[in-house]
Amino acid sequence: STPLYSSAASDVYKRQMSKLSLIQESSFIIEDEESMVVFGGKLAETLLVGAIITLNGDLGAGKTTLSRGMLNRLGHSGAVKSPTYTIVEPYQLDIGSVYHFDLYRVKDPQELDYIGFTDYLAEASLSLIEWPERGHGYLDDTDMGIEIEHLTSGRRVSVSAQTDRGGAMLAGLRKITDCQ
Repeated sequence: STPLYSSAASDVYKRQMSKLSLIQESSFIIEDEESMVVFGGKLAETLLVGAIITLNGDLGAGKTTLSRGMLNRLGHSGAVKSPTYTIVEPYQLDIGSVYHFDLYRVKDPQELDYIGFTDYLAEASLSLIEWPERGHGYLDDTDMGIEIEHLTSGRRVSVSAQTDRGGAMLAGLRKITDCQ
């Protein structure tokens, strides 16, 4: 009898199902820009070295503002601008190399090969990636996904953990924000 699928395909399926069972999510209501910066700072307090965090949301949702809060809490004192035109903005901080990516202008994910995207991810202490859907195929192992949604007043920030590292970070975030 011939198996319906190969053991390699079965192993991939088991890893995907295991990964899905790890996903945890919490949502937070953020009132204004200042609150988004504070929330980013709290998220930074939970970081584990090597984390890859994706940031999703419409233009103007607050992805860069959240990143600014994280970077400020990690010790960056200068301006934090969206790397829309440069694709990546590097920061050398006490925790090590932090890379803030904005993939909005990427038309074909293979363009990421030209900038050494996977090398950046491999050496980073933290990677923040805006518009991650433009990097399809390069972001299969992210630790945390953040979705920012416009509300009538403020924003809803949904944080999902996608790995054990992401789960530990989300648990820390829940603890310091008093969210269960």
